[in-house]
Amino acid sequence: MEVTRLMARPGGNHLWLPYTQMQTTAPPLTAARTAGTSITLDDGRQLDDGVASWWTACHGYNHPEIAAAVRRQLDEMPHIMLGGMVHRPALELSEALATCLPGDLDHVFFSESGSVAVEVALKMAIQYWLNKGQMGKTHILSFTGGYHGDTQATMAICDPEEGMHHLFTGVLPRQYVQPLPVTAEDEAALEHLLQQSSNDMAAMIVEPLVQGAGGMIFHPPSILRKLRDLADRYHVLLIFDEVFTGFGRTGTMFACEQAGVIPDIITLSKALTGGTMALAATVARKHVFEAFLSDDPKAALMHGPTFMGNPLACAAACASLALFRHQPRLVQVRRIAEIMQRELEKCRDLPFVRDVRVLGAIGVVEIETIEDMNRLKAAFIASGVWIRPFRNIIYLTPAFTMDEATLCRLTDAVYDVVRAGAFRKLP
Repeated sequence: MEVTRLMARPGGNHLWLPYTQMQTTAPPLTAARTAGTSITLDDGRQLDDGVASWWTACHGYNHPEIAAAVRRQLDEMPHIMLGGMVHRPALELSEALATCLPGDLDHVFFSESGSVAVEVALKMAIQYWLNKGQMGKTHILSFTGGYHGDTQATMAICDPEEGMHHLFTGVLPRQYVQPLPVTAEDEAALEHLLQQSSNDMAAMIVEPLVQGAGGMIFHPPSILRKLRDLADRYHVLLIFDEVFTGFGRTGTMFACEQAGVIPDIITLSKALTGGTMALAATVARKHVFEAFLSDDPKAALMHGPTFMGNPLACAAACASLALFRHQPRLVQVRRIAEIMQRELEKCRDLPFVRDVRVLGAIGVVEIETIEDMNRLKAAFIASGVWIRPFRNIIYLTPAFTMDEATLCRLTDAVYDVVRAGAFRKLP
C-alpha cells in the first residue's frame, strides 16, 4: 500500500504520524472541530470521544472558561522567556500546583511535554546526589511494564522487553528494571538489588496505581508505600510519573494520595492545561530543591526549555485548576467509574476477553490478542465512537464531564465490537 494513497489530501504526503507504520496504516481521519465530548470530522460525521485526546481533555473540549483565559492572555502576552524574567501566569500556576500537591512538593520546574518533564526529573535526581558529593549515584531503577516517554533518557527507563522501544536495546544506557513488588518474591528480589546496587542508584521511578502505555496495568496503593519505605532505607530518591494519573484520572487529584505517600519528585502533564496546549511540570520537594542552592553556579539545574512556562499554557492550566476547585470533578469521576464498572463488566464473559478492570475514569477490556488493529479501529468509527486501542488493550478514558448517555454509547460500542470479534482477522 502506497503512503500517497493513504494521505491523499493537501499536506498528507508530508505528515508523519505518531506510533504509526505509514506503509500499512488505514487512512487517518481529519478532525474539523471539537465540542464538549465529541469530535466532528471534515465529512460531517460526529464521534463520541472515549479517550479525551490521550487523556488530556478532562473537562471536555472547548471549555469556555479555559478558552477565555487563553484569549485574555493572548492579548496581553503570548510568550516571554522564563530566563531572568518571570510572569504572572507562571507565578500563579506554580503557587496553585504547590497548594494542591501533597506535602512539600512545592518547587515547580516547567517544560513542554511529559517526556521532557521526566527527563528533567532524572537529571534532578542524578544532580541531587552529585551536588551532595556522591558522585557514583547515576543510575535509575524503573519497573517492568513501565512507560515514561519517547525521548532518549526516558526510553532507557521504559520496559526493555515489552515496551515500544526494544529496538534501541544496546544503544541506550543500561538502567535497572525490576518487577513491581506485587509478590513477596518480587519484593525480596527488589530489596536484594537495592542492597547490592543502591550505591550507584540515584532514584526509582514508577507510574503510581496505573502503568498506562505499558498495558493499563493496575497495582494497589500498598505497592507505593513499599517503594517509599525501600527508597528511604536505601537512600534513593522516589519519582512518581503522574503524567497520566495526575489531575483526577484515578479518582483522587493525584494517584499518590491514595497511598498516603509523597514522592521526592513528581512529573505532571497531559490534563494540566485541560487539553488545550502543551505544558508539563516537574515538581520537587524542599530537600531536593535545597540541594541545588549554592554559591557555586555549577550546582544550579542547567536546563531550560525555550517555551517553558509559556504564558498561554500557564493561563490555561490556572483556569483548569480553578475548575477542579469549583466544579465537582472528583464526584464526576466516581460516577464515571460506577457506570463503566457496571457496563464494561458485561464484556467479561465474551470470547477472547482476558480481563475487565476499572479505576477512576479508566476502563479497560483486555483481549487475548488483537489480530487486526485496523479492522478494530474501523469498527469503532462505524459505531460512531473514537476509541484508540493499543497492543491487546481496549480502553476508555473519557472526559470527566461526559454524561451517562454518551458514556453508555461508548461502553455499548466496546461490548458490541468485541462480541462481533472485530479484533480478529477476516478469513
